[in-house]
Amino acid sequence: MAVTRADVARRAGTSPALVSYVLNDGPRRVAPETRERILAAIDELGYRPNTVARSLRMARGHALGLVIPDSANPYFALLARAVEETAHRFGYPLLVGNAADDETRELGYLRAFLDRQVEGVLAIPSTTGPALRAEYAKIPTPVVFVDRSFGEGDLPTVVADAVDGAREVVAHLIGHGHTRIACLSGPDVSTSRDRVAGYERALAEAGLAALPVLRRPFGGRAGYEALEALLAGPHAPTALFVTSDLAALGLLRAATDHGLRVPDDLAVASFDGIEYAAYTSPGLTTAEQPIFEMGKLAAELLVGALGDEPRPTGLHTLPTRLTTRGSCGCADSFVRSSNLLE
Repeated sequence: MAVTRADVARRAGTSPALVSYVLNDGPRRVAPETRERILAAIDELGYRPNTVARSLRMARGHALGLVIPDSANPYFALLARAVEETAHRFGYPLLVGNAADDETRELGYLRAFLDRQVEGVLAIPSTTGPALRAEYAKIPTPVVFVDRSFGEGDLPTVVADAVDGAREVVAHLIGHGHTRIACLSGPDVSTSRDRVAGYERALAEAGLAALPVLRRPFGGRAGYEALEALLAGPHAPTALFVTSDLAALGLLRAATDHGLRVPDDLAVASFDGIEYAAYTSPGLTTAEQPIFEMGKLAAELLVGALGDEPRPTGLHTLPTRLTTRGSCGCADSFVRSSNLLE
C-alpha cells in the first residue's frame, strides 16, 4: 500500500497538517525539531507526494474564491495577485469576482463560488456594514477578510495599520510647517474611517483643528473633481491628505490644470503604496501598505484552515511605511514602491 501523509505523521508523532506544512514550506512555521522528525519519517517510509492528485486539484475543483470591490483599481489588482501567487503555491486555483462596489453583485459571486464548491473564500468586502457581515456569517466554508474590517474580533481579518499610517503621513505634513490640512476621504468603509481617524489624531496631537472631511468614491476621476471643493472658502488649505493613491493621482493632475504648483502652492500626501505613486511629477508621498504581505498572509490563514488546523480568528494588523517624495516638499528623488512583484 502507498505511504500516506497520515503514516508519516504517525511515525513522526505529529499531525498530518504539520507534514503538509513541511512539504509545502508553509503556510505556518514548523519547529526545527519537529521538522527534522518529519523529514526523517519521510525518508524512513519512502513517502512521495501524490503529484497526480495535486495536478488534478490544480486543473479542476478544490479552488479558492476571492471577491474584490473594483478590479480596475491597481491597489486591489496587486492585492489579488498576491493572493493568487500564494494560492498557487499551495496547489489551489483561484476564482476572482469583481463586485464593482455593489453589495448585491458581491453576494451573487459568493453564491457562484459556493455552487462551484470552493473550499474557502477570501474577501475584500464592498461595504463593512452589519447586513453584509450577516451574509458572510452564513457561508459554510472558511472565510478570511483582507484590507477591510467589519470591526468584530471574531472574524479572521488581515489589515494594515491605517490609523497609525495616516497619522504618520499627516504629522509629516505638519513637520513641513502646514497648519491648514484638508482631507479627501473615500467611501464609508473601515479603511476610510481608519485613515480619517489617523488624520484627526495627528492634528489633535499638534493642537491643530481638523477641516471638514470631503468624501468621494475611490478613483482618479473622483480625486480630479474634488480639488475645487477642497480649496473653496476663505481659508483654503495649504496641504491635502488623500486617503487613496489613485484619488491623489487625479488630484495632482487637477492641480496642474488649475495652475497650482505642487508642493509650493499645495502639498499632497496620500495612502496605499501603489507602484504608480513613484512615477508622478513630483513623486507622491504616501503611507505604503505591505500589500503583498497582506494578501500572502490572508491566503496562508485560509489554506491553514483547510487542513487540520482550527479556523483562524482575530485581527492581524501589519505596519505601514512612510515613503516621502516631492509632493510633500521633500527632495524629489526617485523612490521605488516596496510593493513591486519582480
